[in-house]
Amino acid sequence: MSTSFKLTAQTPTPWIIGLVAAGLLGTVATAYLVFHSSTPNSDITDKIMVVTSQNLPVQIKGNGIVQAVRKITLSPKLSGKIDQLYVDEGDWVEEGTLIARMDSEQFQAQVNQYRALVTKAKADLAEKLAGSRPEEIAEAQARVIAAVARVAEAQARLERATEELQRQQVLAQAGAISSNALGEYLTKQKEAKAVLDSVAAQLKERQESLRLFRKGTRKEEIAQAQAAVAQAQAQLQYYETQLDNTMIRAPFAGIITRRFAQEGDFVTPTTSASSSDGAISTSIAELSSGLEVEAKVPEANIASIKPDQQVKIRTYAYSEEEFEGKVRLIAPRAVQENNVTLFRVKIALETGKDKLKSGMNVNLTFIGEEIEKAVVVPLAAVITKKDGQTGVLVPDQKHKAQFQPVTIGATSGAQTQILEGVSEGERIFIEPPADQKIKGVDTLAF
Repeated sequence: MSTSFKLTAQTPTPWIIGLVAAGLLGTVATAYLVFHSSTPNSDITDKIMVVTSQNLPVQIKGNGIVQAVRKITLSPKLSGKIDQLYVDEGDWVEEGTLIARMDSEQFQAQVNQYRALVTKAKADLAEKLAGSRPEEIAEAQARVIAAVARVAEAQARLERATEELQRQQVLAQAGAISSNALGEYLTKQKEAKAVLDSVAAQLKERQESLRLFRKGTRKEEIAQAQAAVAQAQAQLQYYETQLDNTMIRAPFAGIITRRFAQEGDFVTPTTSASSSDGAISTSIAELSSGLEVEAKVPEANIASIKPDQQVKIRTYAYSEEEFEGKVRLIAPRAVQENNVTLFRVKIALETGKDKLKSGMNVNLTFIGEEIEKAVVVPLAAVITKKDGQTGVLVPDQKHKAQFQPVTIGATSGAQTQILEGVSEGERIFIEPPADQKIKGVDTLAF
């Protein structure tokens, strides 16, 4: 339903009264009414503005959360009991700082054992690599000479025993001696033969030993000794690694943000954190380094976000302060949340590092490039009808508000860009008339 503007009444001047008396009242009255109907009431003109163009800085609003740049949950590589724990929540640690030490008694014993084995294997190898010493060769030669002498002696003894046996056999055939007496000489001859065989074998062994001493250590023996050293060293390295794994160190400098276990707790190798300090835990501590803000920007706005773009940061904890940041990373892949396509954007903090805390919620304003000569209107002047159509109110010739559809662009602060619908120099309402309703708009709230 249309309504008319309420105009303020004015008292006629004396010269108009005179004209009425002269018979010209009808003409002047008509001119008076036309004049007043074409001149807007001051109450309405205060609500109307002329659309202008200006450089519009693009600003994209969003929110995010403060989080650590790097975060890791520290846990052992092997299950075991915590022997000593050296840190507490809030402690600053440098890279390589010892965080905790696991029970290492078993691994220490094995390290000691294989260190001894390595030492022995190296000594055996060194002996074989050195070869035979002159003293050893001389010794072997002396043993051969002694064996040769014993062989000669045994040979002579056998020859004598054989000759004596032959004489006794002749006597036995003549019946001069008994068969028992002949048997004794046969036994002596066999014993002499056995002694000769024994010393001959010993001579052969000593001759072979002398040959090996003169030749040196065989390549096969050296290879075996080298393999023994390598095997002992491998075992030693394995147990040294296991021993080193019982010492939990900080992989980078940062702050201990959480501690999950106590000394004496049994912990297991895992990357997930435990929320309790029970006797059995899955982790020891959480280490964090640096702070940044992570935001999730809708697909519609991601084209306006650039690396190194300045960002204004506000948080409820410091409501009177504004912190500065800069876009560090834009995720190359989108994520879906509640059927909305979002991109993760990480913002490096330039100020507020000593005040902002991990987990804080923040409000963000991404500062974009300026749009030159943008047609702008106050954001408060833009209304949306029940059917979703966006527009502004423009005055007609009678200064009544008419709905004009528009296409809006970027918004910066209290100003929004108009792409289509109104142009520079046209007039719009910045506040609707109190006594007029617009079809399709329940409430004109600017």
